[in-house]
Amino acid sequence: MLTRRHIRVKVMQCIYAITQSKDDSLQKQEKFLKVSIDGMYTLYLLMLSLLVEIQQREKKQLELSSKKYLSDSQDNFPNKSKFSENKLLVALANNQLLKDEFANRKLDNWYLNEEYVKLIHKDISESDIFLKYMHSKTNSFQEDRQLVEELFKKIIAPNEKIYEYFEDDKLTWIDDIPIVNTYILKQLKKVKENQNESYFTPKLLKDDEDMVFAKKLLNKTLLNNEKLEKEIEGKTPNWDKDRIADIDAILLKMAICELLNFSSIPERVTINEFLEIAKEYSTPKSSIFINGILDKLVKEYKAANKLNKIGRGLL
Repeated sequence: MLTRRHIRVKVMQCIYAITQSKDDSLQKQEKFLKVSIDGMYTLYLLMLSLLVEIQQREKKQLELSSKKYLSDSQDNFPNKSKFSENKLLVALANNQLLKDEFANRKLDNWYLNEEYVKLIHKDISESDIFLKYMHSKTNSFQEDRQLVEELFKKIIAPNEKIYEYFEDDKLTWIDDIPIVNTYILKQLKKVKENQNESYFTPKLLKDDEDMVFAKKLLNKTLLNNEKLEKEIEGKTPNWDKDRIADIDAILLKMAICELLNFSSIPERVTINEFLEIAKEYSTPKSSIFINGILDKLVKEYKAANKLNKIGRGLL
């Protein structure tokens, strides 16, 4: 689920937190890193549980409407139960592995904050996407899947109230939300009828090496902070270190650390990864600034035989 780029971002966030708090305890920072990475999976599960809660609310609304004597707008639908019986939503609601994950992590957020479910459900029921689906007389998994994908992409993921809720709950989720939403959209596009339940409970990390990579990058960068600062200062004669943006300085230190300490990662991969992160998290000119410094350093390191790269590299 998490790529190496996402892991680099997590390490960057962790080092930035240290910079702001001035707490240099490695043990605390490793714990923060692990919690931050694991928190991304919790966010992923919460987004899926929101889909389940919306389906459950639709079922309750249908039960209530069936006891009313007055007609409502749903009476015009060929099948009033079509949304509550959406095959993909029902599969998510019945997925035992997901149920176990929700229970193990005590994810009762939407039960405690039901107003968000009501809000999203209302937006969905009033949308043209929903009305078109409900007026359709066809019934297939493909149609059900496309509906969920569209609702997630156009109504759920962009919802500002949901974004604010996650932002208030955990600060690190601000950067995680787009990553998680993009991943869920990819899943929804590819999901098949009778899909294995484990499809929606992927591994957070590809393997144990990813966590080893994260901890090593964090520790090596922090432990060699002064040395890395000197490397940067030597390439920025016209810049006082206080004038370099905090994020730029952190990304440069991490990139230099990776160049010198991770032999299996090609230097071009390292540079490209940190340039992309700089474009997203720092100033508009940061990537140009960082690229210039790293290019100079790579040339020097190669000349001095400091770069001992092996293998095909890992992203």
